[in-house]
Amino acid sequence: MRPHIKLAWLLLAGAPLAVAAPSAVVAAEAAAASAYAVIPMKPNTAFLTPEERKVVNLLIQAADQMAAIYDRQRVTQGGPDGPGHGFYPSGLTQADFEAYLAAHPAEKPALMDAYTVVRRQGDKLVAVPYSVEYRAELAKAAALLEQAAATTSNPSLKRFLTLRAESFRTNDYFQSEMAWMDLKGTPIEVAIGPYETYTDELMGQKAAFEAFVTLMDPKESAALDKYKGYLKAMEANLPVEDRYKNFKRGGDSPIAVAEQVRGGGDNLHGPQTIAFNLPNDERVREAKGAKKVILSNVLGAKYDGILKPIAARVLVSEQAGLANKKYMTLETLFHELSHSLGPGSITVDGRATTVTAELKDIGGTAEEAKADVMGAYNILFMMQKGELPAAEKPQLYATYLAGLFRAARWGDEEAHGRGAALQYGYLRSKGAVVWDPAQKKFRFDDAKMEAGIRDLTADIVRLQGNGDYAGMVAFFDRYAHLDAEAKEVIATLKDIPVDIAPNYPETI
Repeated sequence: MRPHIKLAWLLLAGAPLAVAAPSAVVAAEAAAASAYAVIPMKPNTAFLTPEERKVVNLLIQAADQMAAIYDRQRVTQGGPDGPGHGFYPSGLTQADFEAYLAAHPAEKPALMDAYTVVRRQGDKLVAVPYSVEYRAELAKAAALLEQAAATTSNPSLKRFLTLRAESFRTNDYFQSEMAWMDLKGTPIEVAIGPYETYTDELMGQKAAFEAFVTLMDPKESAALDKYKGYLKAMEANLPVEDRYKNFKRGGDSPIAVAEQVRGGGDNLHGPQTIAFNLPNDERVREAKGAKKVILSNVLGAKYDGILKPIAARVLVSEQAGLANKKYMTLETLFHELSHSLGPGSITVDGRATTVTAELKDIGGTAEEAKADVMGAYNILFMMQKGELPAAEKPQLYATYLAGLFRAARWGDEEAHGRGAALQYGYLRSKGAVVWDPAQKKFRFDDAKMEAGIRDLTADIVRLQGNGDYAGMVAFFDRYAHLDAEAKEVIATLKDIPVDIAPNYPETI
């Protein structure tokens, strides 16, 4: 997610952010003391044709159905909330579930499938397909997608929407994911369906429903598109042995810069997404790569209202001004590119498996930390290649470090927050981040930052490639902690919004 010429930033220069209580969409995720910047989102839709406008308004309605499903997925049914949320029976522990899987190996593929919920049936656990569990909401969403497909004259969008409507009924998403990768010739970029597994805190397997309804900026997308041509070179440049590198994934990997006009479901849960890298299906990624979409209006709001003021509080005065929007954008892009690098399908003890399956509940958090630090590592590689000025390394480090504190405010339990704590703890242990007692702020050491970023990238990738669950848990237990100085600095950030609460138009 992630150089820009002139991205369509949401906020006017110098315009203050109103700090308010969280909107209804995110209220449940916010601690009482958290403050959100309520942002009225006003995406540019003037260039749309009447046909495109009609399609987008149908997609907005479909996105709201994803929100309705997600509300069911995130709340435990019939009991106190727990790490299984709505995906598993109330009270089911990870140990109980793993014992059941061990005793019933033939049932494991269905019970562990990303697109099923697990329910009790007497003494048995049964897998219920999403297409059954959420039939009412998915039927409404499918009908809306088919209306949109009938409205659009763009063949690739028509094909995707038709196939995705079918996926909602059949629970098979492969063909529609492949079709989504082939979208072209339309400003409408929509991702809708079950994707990320962070909400499943029990096993890290079940995909949560979400939607991104966005309008692409072709000029800004083209400005960043050159970097996807380096994906194979970035893979080869990873600081690990060749057995951990993955050259099987497809290299298409389109890059889009877009304004979000509507979000839904998991997209609006917790920290607001500033970019996405989808699909997650490893079969699609190996065939066609993955698409990276930067949400320029969301990113712009977060930089102006959150990251820039955080840098001034966290970094010593001679380094604070180095943080900038250019490197927030680049880090976002290379974070997303890095999701397409490193191990995916792996072999453990002779078994063909995946990193996600082996790392279970720690997998999503580890992947976010990997994408953060590997993103910075790959920006350094672009400087080495002459695509970016090497003299701007300090700007990279300042923006990256300020970004860790932005994410760390979410705490050790949230995936991005714990991943940020890991990076901070690791770099602090290597002397790359040093406390300045006079200013009561941090400074970074350029040379040690470069070495620390390289070494942390290597450590995470090896653990992923080995499918080493116990090793990854131990790695996080060792490093993913905020020390007293970090907590002291974070305590000075209370008046800075924790995140934004976007208010999207009902129709465009």
